[in-house]
Amino acid sequence: MMLVDSHCHLNFPDFKDDLDAVVARARDAGVGVMQTICTEMAEFEEVYAIAERYEGVYCSVGVHPNESGEQEVVSTEELIVKTSRKKVIGLGETGLDYYYEKADRKLQKDSFLAHIAAARETGLPIIVHTREADEDTVSILTEEMKKGSFTGVIHCFTSSRYLAEKCLELGFYISLSGIISFKNAQAIRDVVKIVPQDRLLVETDAPYLAPTPHRGKRNEPAYVINTNKIVAELKALSEAECAAITTKNFFRLFNKAHMPEAA
Repeated sequence: MMLVDSHCHLNFPDFKDDLDAVVARARDAGVGVMQTICTEMAEFEEVYAIAERYEGVYCSVGVHPNESGEQEVVSTEELIVKTSRKKVIGLGETGLDYYYEKADRKLQKDSFLAHIAAARETGLPIIVHTREADEDTVSILTEEMKKGSFTGVIHCFTSSRYLAEKCLELGFYISLSGIISFKNAQAIRDVVKIVPQDRLLVETDAPYLAPTPHRGKRNEPAYVINTNKIVAELKALSEAECAAITTKNFFRLFNKAHMPEAA
């Protein structure tokens, strides 16, 4: 059984002292591929170096919405240049975050639009972070899709059935994190039941959001196996079937990545 952690942050300080061990534990747990996510352009080289260092580790390039006010809005051209690197397979994480309001909403939207334009130009998927911003996220994705198609995923899904249905209509995937194991996440688990099997991904968002039974601890890619278990139960699948489905979905969406030879 092979799993993919479609979204983690291996460059974060939480992993500074034991990254080799973290990657080894993921391998031992059956996690054959990981995507480490870029959240600001200043960290891209560090993120990419980690992807280069480990077989089966890929990365994205992009600016998290909460970081979009800390610098000039990233240009589409700058993103496109970085996607020429062989291990860059996605754009983001980008999107809208109205929960923390760390960046002006217009700057968040401008950054989001730059990422979408890069996705349309390169064919790489966008990795969307959306929090307390369902209406604007749907509006932007819908209007931009009219200008030319692009693909993507709503990462760490924590939103409404409305957002899920609208994004599924646009051809997007839904990625699930350890949050679905939390006691107060029944509404999210209910949404999972309506997501088609061929649109599901799993992730950790490590070092954050460790799933049960690891809550309160640092999250790491090995724990995606716990999220897979919950998704399997919700979709009436075996854990192996669920792993096979979400792995296949990952490589369909992030088609610049390659299945490990050993798999």
